Amino acid sequence: MGGGVTRALLPGWKPGSGHDAGVRIGGDLIGRRVALRFRIGERDGRPLYRDAVGELSADGDELVVSTRKGPVRAARTAVVAVRAVPPAVPRRAPLAAVTRLEELCADAWPAVVDRPLGGWRLRAAGGYTGRANSALAVGDPGMPVAAALDVLRGFAVEHAIPARVQAPIGSPWDAAVAREGWVLDSGHEAGAEVSVMVADLAALPRRPGPVVEVPERPSAQWWGLGGDGEPSPAKRHVLDPGGSPRTAFLLARGADGEPVGRLRATAVADHLHLSVLDVLPTERRKGLATTLVGVAADWGGAAAARWAVLQVALHNTGARALYGRLGFVEHHRYRYLVPPS
Repeated sequence: MGGGVTRALLPGWKPGSGHDAGVRIGGDLIGRRVALRFRIGERDGRPLYRDAVGELSADGDELVVSTRKGPVRAARTAVVAVRAVPPAVPRRAPLAAVTRLEELCADAWPAVVDRPLGGWRLRAAGGYTGRANSALAVGDPGMPVAAALDVLRGFAVEHAIPARVQAPIGSPWDAAVAREGWVLDSGHEAGAEVSVMVADLAALPRRPGPVVEVPERPSAQWWGLGGDGEPSPAKRHVLDPGGSPRTAFLLARGADGEPVGRLRATAVADHLHLSVLDVLPTERRKGLATTLVGVAADWGGAAAARWAVLQVALHNTGARALYGRLGFVEHHRYRYLVPPS
């Protein structure tokens, strides 16, 4: 099945009550990978259909199928058939592309200490986030992996952080560290396995919304929206690099002028790294996240970025569905490995 036009239903489809009535989509299909067929018009008096395969989500009166080429939207009333299908066989991005993207993301999330060890980066930031307190393993450390892990253990003791490796899943370094007995950091609260998602910056939706300020330094209100109070010096260093790399701290205000949402956007080479997306609970499901991302995309485009990238934990299915609706697709995954207990 592809994105082409067809004129006949296939065996195994769940049919609707008529071409114009649509089908009833059960809640058990939302969040699953489906094959969905919907009507797009007619030719010579005969209905025309389009097929889409991907993860299904709902957006008001529309259904959204996050395909490998981006989101496909269909009015609920246009859907004539739908069925669950097995998960797709993941397509692995070239190792060179994974390495470059991991390096750019690390540059956009700068640790307080970032010490090279061959092709590894030993990072520490007072314990604030796994990304800034781990060894990014995306190359040859210049010594046997067992010796490199010993160096990492010493670095972790020096900076009072856990010994942890961040490695792209399926990479040679992920396999090499696992062979040394290191295991998944299942106790990592933010998520031990992470999806790195990308999108064409120009294709991201722009949605009108509330006033969004785009300063390049965070205000007290920007910090306060996260509910964490005054940031620690390490957190401030990671999120507010002070101009290099260039970073914007988007703040959306409601009708009363009070902050209702925020987003951090960092321009690194030809990519715009998005992070810290927060929307007040009372303002969710109103399109504010889409507005913030669209404004960030315009800012990033002016800063010579062509692509957007973000990192989201696999267990955060709600956020992954949101980004899928916006047009993000998975590029690769990484995981955290720690010494066995």
